[in-house]
Amino acid sequence: MIVSASYRTDIPAFHASWFADRYREGSVLVANPYGGKPYRVALAGPDLDGFVFWTRNIAPFRSALAEVTQPFMVQFTVTGYPRLLDARTPEPDVALGQIRDLANRYGDRAVVWRYDPILISDLTPPDWHRRTFATLADRLKDAVDEVVCSFAQLYRKTERNLAKRLGTGSWRDPSLEEKRDLLADLSTIAAENGISLTLCTQPELTDFPATRCVDTQRLADVAGRPIAGRTKGNRPGCLCAESRDIGAYDTCAHGCAYCYAVADHEAVRRRLKSPDADTCVA
Repeated sequence: MIVSASYRTDIPAFHASWFADRYREGSVLVANPYGGKPYRVALAGPDLDGFVFWTRNIAPFRSALAEVTQPFMVQFTVTGYPRLLDARTPEPDVALGQIRDLANRYGDRAVVWRYDPILISDLTPPDWHRRTFATLADRLKDAVDEVVCSFAQLYRKTERNLAKRLGTGSWRDPSLEEKRDLLADLSTIAAENGISLTLCTQPELTDFPATRCVDTQRLADVAGRPIAGRTKGNRPGCLCAESRDIGAYDTCAHGCAYCYAVADHEAVRRRLKSPDADTCVA
């Protein structure tokens, strides 16, 4: 079994001591995001194959990560978006330095750069993405071998939050042709820096290779031994291996306007300032 921590929230950035406590206890009780009963997930034992950590800021998690004895990989998002979109994420120079440090400590197979979601807006038109991606890719050559991309999924809460920040009508879902043109350019830029571009759950864009964010082969490379796991995606087109996620929605305070996992950013900020701010889930 693989544990995902977490595509529902940034555990490394905001819940590091919570994770460390649960890891030492050997399990965690997870609130069911669909309203069912909580379920317990083992964080130790022979059935645990490894971890996938998702983050934009690994610094608060360094001591917790040093305790982890199982193989792990880190899905690390850096986009360089303006502050109006990414309110409280680390500056790109800081995040890129963290990725390079992870690669130096644990090897380039242990970290994947995520340039996602790609949001097309008045602030971030296609040419902005081309320029920004080129700068980031140049800084990450020899540190990572893969960059994962996807286009923003404009759910209702996403559109509400974007409207609050940017105003209605200042973003759009580009056509398939425009997506292909942009991805073709980004793929070329990535390849020039020794990085392979892959897509996360974009089944309509078959021109580009699909990734497995929860990737048994990458974990096996990190572990130096085979790791088995059946494909069990989270939505149509997802190729991830089966995993158990231990995070909770509405517990991430990065303040990304396009985030699918937070309905009310200010409410999350207020809650995380409370005395029990490091409590992620049950």
